[in-house]
Amino acid sequence: MIRVTHEMGFARDVSNRPAFFHQAVMAEIGRPDQLSGAPCNPETPKFPASLR
Repeated sequence: MIRVTHEMGFARDVSNRPAFFHQAVMAEIGRPDQLSGAPCNPETPKFPASLR
């Protein structure tokens, strides 16, 4: 199932393979702990801050 959300906590809790899209391109895909704790793409950690 594919689920689209801006709620990063929800995505981390319910997904087993989240993907991060930046400017309509898949920028990163991986485990929830990887995307929230040690992302490879420099844009990934900027996303939650952009929602404030």
